[in-house]
Amino acid sequence: MKALTYEKAHTLDAFAIELTEVAEPRLRDGDLLVEVRAIGINPGEATIRQTRSAEPGGQVILGWEFAGVVVAAGATGFAVGDRVMGTGDFTRDGCWAERVAVDHRVVAKIPDRLAFTEAASLPIGVLTAWESLFRDRDALPAGVDRVLVIGGAGGVGSMATQLLKATTPAFVISTASRPESRKWATAMGADLVVDHRGDLAGQLHAAGIDHVDLVFSTSGTSGHLGAIAEVLRPFGHLAASDLAEPFDPGALTGKSLSLHSEMVFRAGGDVGSQGRILARAADDVAAGRLRPIVTTTLDGLTAETMKTAHALAESGRTIGKTVIQA
Repeated sequence: MKALTYEKAHTLDAFAIELTEVAEPRLRDGDLLVEVRAIGINPGEATIRQTRSAEPGGQVILGWEFAGVVVAAGATGFAVGDRVMGTGDFTRDGCWAERVAVDHRVVAKIPDRLAFTEAASLPIGVLTAWESLFRDRDALPAGVDRVLVIGGAGGVGSMATQLLKATTPAFVISTASRPESRKWATAMGADLVVDHRGDLAGQLHAAGIDHVDLVFSTSGTSGHLGAIAEVLRPFGHLAASDLAEPFDPGALTGKSLSLHSEMVFRAGGDVGSQGRILARAADDVAAGRLRPIVTTTLDGLTAETMKTAHALAESGRTIGKTVIQA
């Protein structure tokens, strides 16, 4: 089959991902084989391309957000022909290929009316937001009434805002810095939009808000720690999805804050919960409670479209989700 591969980590200006012929995926017990119809693009994949090289004699196949059709199922509860969306396993080959092998527990069926490009915009954002926010029996922590989402116009922030408004009574504040991103954050359901480049506490005070109970930071967390500590109430909660960089929690001391670091690709635990979360999200989309977040669609799984997608991801100005239609 064909897949987009590279061998050595590289920068965007030395883009080296190519469409090559590779072996068919090897299925494990409980795997599905999915024919990929669309893939979602995430900033983390560009970071991996810059830092991760293949083992000697091998190649890297990135991509862990897809929608497609099951072509081999085994005893998994799925059937050949099912339309599905899912993520994958960070330690295995990804979905930038004609077909991908994936654990059925991180896959969910999608409604017939949902286009593959729409479905591919959902999994990473839904799972990252859900696991960051809903820690207690699929609910917000007790006493959380106001939530600040930093990076509200990105893929994860977009889904976090939607999930909060669809499933909780929380007052949701989203950050966005440009007119178009502010408009998008409002469309996602934010009750208030503020600028993360400005004085967060001052903007909240001007709106009559003296504190928030939970901050979900999707980007630039280390640079915002002082502001986060200022706006969080004592015994408040900070959830962050970008703590891979050096992180100094010193600014958070003094308020007995709880810190939660999120990464979709977990080690151990109830992996099946992710499939259940995606299935619930699919139901919510079908019912109109959630909406897909695809804003840019590129055609064809080619090196050229992937380079364009990576340039968008590295720009830091993407709104919603970029999706490639395979």
